[in-house]
Amino acid sequence: MLPLLIMLVLNVVNLGYFFLVIVNLTGASRTSTLYSIQGVATPAVSAIPSSGGTTPTTNVGSVSYLVYQDLYGSVWNPTSVTVQVCSQANVNASGSSVNTNTGNLVRTNCETCTSSTGCGTAGNGSPVPDFDPEAGTSTGTPGFVLNQVRITYTFQTLIPGTIFNIPLQASPMCNSGTCVFTRQAEMRAMN
Repeated sequence: MLPLLIMLVLNVVNLGYFFLVIVNLTGASRTSTLYSIQGVATPAVSAIPSSGGTTPTTNVGSVSYLVYQDLYGSVWNPTSVTVQVCSQANVNASGSSVNTNTGNLVRTNCETCTSSTGCGTAGNGSPVPDFDPEAGTSTGTPGFVLNQVRITYTFQTLIPGTIFNIPLQASPMCNSGTCVFTRQAEMRAMN
C-alpha cells in the first residue's frame, strides 16, 4: 500500500502545481492587458505603456515588466516566460500604431518579448492578434481596437517521472515531463 500511497501523494503535488501555474498565468495576462490599456489613467504613468523595450524585466513602466513581476515568486522560473503584447503603443516600421488590413478589420501591432533578448520589432506577430469586430465606424475610422497579452510558459514538473505525472501526461499541454502553458487576455480600447 505504501508505494501506491506515495504515488498518489506525488501526483497530487504535481497536479497542484499545474493549477497554481494556470491561475498565476491567467491573472498576469488579465492585469497586464488592463494595464496596457489604462496606463495613461494611472498616477505613475503619463502615456500608454510600452511592451518592454530591450530590457523588459527592468523597464519599470512596461507591460512585460508587470507580467514578470506578477509571476516572480509564484512560478518556478519566470525568466522562461515569453510575452506577446498587442497594443497601440507598438509602432511598426512605417510609424503606424494600428495595423489596418482591409476595410474595417483593424489589428493592433504586436511585440514578442523575452527576458533574454528583449522585445522584437512591432508587427502582426505570431500568432496574429484578433481584430475588433466593431472596430470601424461609418467613416471607416476605427473606434475601438482590441488589445491582447499572450503569455507562454515552459516548465518542468516538480517531481519528475512518468508514474508521478499520470494526470499531466493525459493533457496535450505536457509531454515527457515538460509542460507548455499559454494564457491570453483581450480587452477593447478606444482608438
